[in-house]
Amino acid sequence: MSETANVREQRVRKRWENDNTFKQSIEKREGKETYVFYEGPPTANGMPHAGHALGRTMKDFVARYKTMSGYQVLRKAGWDTHGLPVELEVQKQLDLKGKDEIKAYGVEAFIEKCKESVFTYEREWRQFTEALGYWVDMDDPYVTLQNPYIESVWNILSTIHRNDMLYKGHRVVPYCPNCETSLSSHEVAQGYKDVTDLSATAKFRIDGTENEYLLGWTTTPWTLPANVAIAVNPEMTYVKVEQDGEVYVVAEALAEKLLGESPNVVATLQGSELVGTTYSPPFDFLTLNRGHEVIGASFVTDSSGTGLVHMAPAHGDDDYNAIRESGLDFVNVVDSKGRYTDEIGPLAGRFVKDCDVDIVKMLAHNGRLFSKEKYEHSYPHCWRCDSPLLYYAMEGWFIETTKMKDQLIANNQEVDWHPSHMRDGRFGKFLENVVDWNIGRNRFWGTPLNVWECEACDKQEAPASIAELRERADQDLAEDVELHKPYVDGITFTCECGGTMHRTSEVIDVWFDSGSMPFAQYHYPFENEELMNKQFPADVVIEGVDQTRGWFYSLLAVSTLFTGKAPYKRVLSLGHILDENGQKMSKSKGNALNPVELIEEFGADSLRWALLADSAPWNNKRFSKKTVSQTKSKVLDTLANVHSFYKMYADIDGFDPNTVESGTQTKLDEWVISRLNTVIAEVTQSLDAYDVTKGARTIASFLDEISNWYIRRSRARFWASGMDADKRAAFHTLYEVITKTTQLMAPFAPFLSDEVYYDLAGNSVHLTNYPTADSTKVNVSLEEEMDAVRQVVELTRSIRNQTSLKTKQPLAQLAVVPVKQSADLEAYKGIIAEETNVKAILLDANQDQYVSQQVKLNFPVAGPKLGKSVGLVQKMIAQFGDTQTQQFLDAGKMVLNLDNDQVVEIEKEDVLVEKNPLPGFEFAEGDDYLVVLDTNVTKELKEEGFVREVIRAVQVYRKELDLPVEKRVHLTIHASEQVQDILQRFESFMKNHVLIDQLSFAKTDDMKSFDVEGETVSLSIEK
Repeated sequence: MSETANVREQRVRKRWENDNTFKQSIEKREGKETYVFYEGPPTANGMPHAGHALGRTMKDFVARYKTMSGYQVLRKAGWDTHGLPVELEVQKQLDLKGKDEIKAYGVEAFIEKCKESVFTYEREWRQFTEALGYWVDMDDPYVTLQNPYIESVWNILSTIHRNDMLYKGHRVVPYCPNCETSLSSHEVAQGYKDVTDLSATAKFRIDGTENEYLLGWTTTPWTLPANVAIAVNPEMTYVKVEQDGEVYVVAEALAEKLLGESPNVVATLQGSELVGTTYSPPFDFLTLNRGHEVIGASFVTDSSGTGLVHMAPAHGDDDYNAIRESGLDFVNVVDSKGRYTDEIGPLAGRFVKDCDVDIVKMLAHNGRLFSKEKYEHSYPHCWRCDSPLLYYAMEGWFIETTKMKDQLIANNQEVDWHPSHMRDGRFGKFLENVVDWNIGRNRFWGTPLNVWECEACDKQEAPASIAELRERADQDLAEDVELHKPYVDGITFTCECGGTMHRTSEVIDVWFDSGSMPFAQYHYPFENEELMNKQFPADVVIEGVDQTRGWFYSLLAVSTLFTGKAPYKRVLSLGHILDENGQKMSKSKGNALNPVELIEEFGADSLRWALLADSAPWNNKRFSKKTVSQTKSKVLDTLANVHSFYKMYADIDGFDPNTVESGTQTKLDEWVISRLNTVIAEVTQSLDAYDVTKGARTIASFLDEISNWYIRRSRARFWASGMDADKRAAFHTLYEVITKTTQLMAPFAPFLSDEVYYDLAGNSVHLTNYPTADSTKVNVSLEEEMDAVRQVVELTRSIRNQTSLKTKQPLAQLAVVPVKQSADLEAYKGIIAEETNVKAILLDANQDQYVSQQVKLNFPVAGPKLGKSVGLVQKMIAQFGDTQTQQFLDAGKMVLNLDNDQVVEIEKEDVLVEKNPLPGFEFAEGDDYLVVLDTNVTKELKEEGFVREVIRAVQVYRKELDLPVEKRVHLTIHASEQVQDILQRFESFMKNHVLIDQLSFAKTDDMKSFDVEGETVSLSIEK
C-alpha cells in the first residue's frame, strides 16, 4: 500500500527541521530587499478552525512566493493573550457569574488563571501551524501579556495622552450587561444579528387635558420607564387628529399611516409650537425636578414612527445630548448588569431586554398603549459572549479619533485593498462615520490603562515607560514589576499639589493591544529601532473580512495616532468558509470542517490548494471534504504520478541530467518547453497581482497537459531500449518541466513540491528562486497548433463517448472542418490519427459531405422585426434546400419575396441553424473546429479493435504480476480457433504494442482467463 500524503508531509517536515530550511530561506536573503509581513495574533485558548486554515495558508503562500521572488520576509508569530474572550473562558472554568464573583474569588488569583488559560491550546496551534506548512517563527513570538509588549503599548498611549487626545468623559456607549463593560464602535460593528423585537407606540397625556395625547414610538419599550422628554422637529408640521373620543398629536406626513384614510384633523401646528408642552408619562416611577416636557431636536424625522421620539437620556446618544442641552434631568434606572433598579418596583432586578412584553402589557393595562407590532431588524450583540447590547450612559476613557478622521481616510486611500471595493466601501464608509474610540474596559485581564489621577486636583499623568513608572512611584518597585491588575493598582504617585495620584481602574480595549503590534512586537522605542524602521510599514496584512472593523482598523488607528502614517501598504481581506450548502460553519450545526482531520486524511497540500484554487480568497467560499478530495486526485496525485513516471525510467536507464548530454528535441519537446515558459509568465503575472486562484488554475491545467499529453505522447520514447538522442531529449525535457513546475507549485503545495524537487535536484525547492520565463523558448504558433490538435482529439473522444465506440476500436476516417481561421495541422495528422485511433485524417474538409443544415426562424429575435409576416417567412425558410441554406449562411443575409408581395430581409441573427449528421457519421463542434467521425465499423476494423482489447488484457496481467515495465516476456495465448486466427494475423501489431520476445498459441496449466468482447482469452506469461 502506498504511503499517505500525511506520512510524506511528516517526513518532509522532519527534513525541514533537521536542515533548518525555514531559517535558511530567510538568512539566504540577508541584504536583499525586505518584504514586510505582519502576523495578526490569534488567541490560543480556543482550537483552530477552517477560517484559520485559509488565513494561515494565504499568509504562508504570500511569504513563500515573495521569498522565492528574491525578498527577505521575516515572519514573527504572535499571541493575543488579553481581553474578555480569555476572561469569559476562565469564568466558565471556575463557574463564576460576573464581576462580583470574580472579586470574591480574588482578582490576583483570577489574573493568574487567565495567564494559565491563554496558552491552553498553544501546542495544538503549533501542531496545526506546522502540519499546514505555515512557516512562522513561533520560537520567538511577540506576546501581548509580557512586560516589553505592554511597555510599548503604554508608550503609545502616553504619546496620545500628551497630544491631548486621550480623555475621560461621560456619554452613552454600547454596553454588554453580561460582560459588564462598554465596547468600542468597531467592536459593536462585528456583532450585529438579525432579530425580531417588539415595538410600541405609547400615549403621553398632555397636561391640562383629559383626552389629548402625544403619540411616541419606540423600538425599545424597556426604556419607557426612564422617559424624560418627547422630542419633535421644530421645522416639521404636526396635526391633532380626533379619533374615538381621543385627540392624538402626530406628524402630518404620518397621520394617514397611523390613523387611517382621511383622518379627522382638528388642528395643524408647527413643531416649534409644541416645544415646552408638558405631559404625563405612561409610567410614574420617577420624580423629576425638570422633565416630562416636549423639546426640539433636528434629528427627528417623519420617515418612520410618529414624528415624536420618546427620550431616555441614559440609553441613546441623541437622547443624552438633547436632554443635556435642554437642561432636563438625567436619569438611569438600569444597573451594571442590565437589570432594572429598585425604582422600577414591579420589574426591579429583571434584565431589561426580557421585559419588553411586560412593558407593553403594563401600557395596555394603564390605557396608555396605542399600538404594538413585531419587527425584524439588525441588533448589536457582544462579539465575545453573544449577549444583546444596551446603550448605556457611563463614565469612560476615550481616544479622540474623530480629530484624526481626515488623516485616517487619507491614509486608507494609499492602501491597495483586495478586494478593491473594500477601500471605499465597507472599510471606507466605516472611517467616514468614525467616532471617538472608547478605550477603557471595566474588567480585569488586559493592559492596564496607564493614567494616574490626583484625588485632590484631578491632574493626570501617563507614564511612557517602566522607568518613568519607577521614577514617579511612591513605592519601591521590584525589578520584574508586574504590569497587570491588581499589582499596578497599588502603585501611587505624589502629585505636585501634594495629593495622591491613583491609577484609573480600567484596562484597555484588547484591540488596542493587537493594533500596537508593529511597534510592540519589537519593544519599540526602547530597543530594535533599526529593525522596526525596516519592518514598518507592512507590505501586506492578511486576515478574514471580519477584521475590517477589528485588526485592520485598530492597526490603522493606532499607527495614525502614533506616527501619522498608514501601517500597511496592502490588505488582503479573506472571505468566510461556508459549508457546501452556503451555510456558515459552526459546531452547533454539525457542519464545521476540522482542518486537522482534513490534513490527516488528504494532506496539507491538498487542503491548501483547494482553499486557494477553489475561488478567489476574498470571496465567501462553499467548501467541503469533497473539494479537498478532488484537489488531491486531480492536482497533487497528478504531480506525484508524473514524478513517479520520470523516476522509474530514469532509474532504469541510469539517467542523470548533470552527466547525460542533451539530445535532439522533437516538436513535442519544443511545445512543452514553450508551454512551460508561457505558464511561468502567466502565473508570475497572476501572483504579482495577488490573483492566486488564477495562478493555481493555470498550473493545474499545465499539469494535466504534462501528464495527459506530453507524457502519454512520449511513452514510447522512454520505453525504447538504449539511450539515443531522442530519448535523451525526452529525459532532459521532462526533468526541466518537472523541476520548474514544482518551483511554480512550491508556495501553493510546499510539501510535495519540495519532496519532488529535492529528489530530482538534491536541495529544497524553497531555497531556490521562483522560475522566470525565457521568452526565446516561447513558440506561440506551435502552442496554437498543438492546442488545435488537442481540441480535435477531445472533440473526437466526445463523439466516441456519445456513441459508445471505445477508443481501442479503430475507425476509418476523421474529417476536420475549420469553424474559424485554423492552425496548419498537416504536420500533426499522425498524432491525431494515433490519439483518435482513426486510419485516415481529412483536413480542411467540407462539412456539406457529412452534415445537413436546416434553418429555423428564431422567433424572439425575428418576430418583432417581421410582425404579421413572421408566419410567411417561417414557411418559406422551412422549404430551403441545402444550396439555398448554404448561400444564406455564406452571405449572412437574404432578401425574400413573400406571397403577399412584401419584400423582407432576414439575417443570421434571425434564424437558428440545426445541424444533423448524414447516415454513417457523427459530429461534434467546438469553438474552432467541427469534427466528423465515420462510425462504420468494417470486419477488419472490428478485428483490430478486438486485438487492442487483448493487448489491454496482457498489460493488465503484466501489472498483476508486478513485472518491470522494460521486461520483455514470452506470451502464450489460448483461445478459440477464430480468435487465434485473428491474433496470428495481427502478430506483428501485437509485438509493436507489447514487450514480447516470443508469442505462441497453446494451452498450459497456469493460465489466467480474461473476457474480451465476449470471447474467453487465456494468457500465460513466462518472465
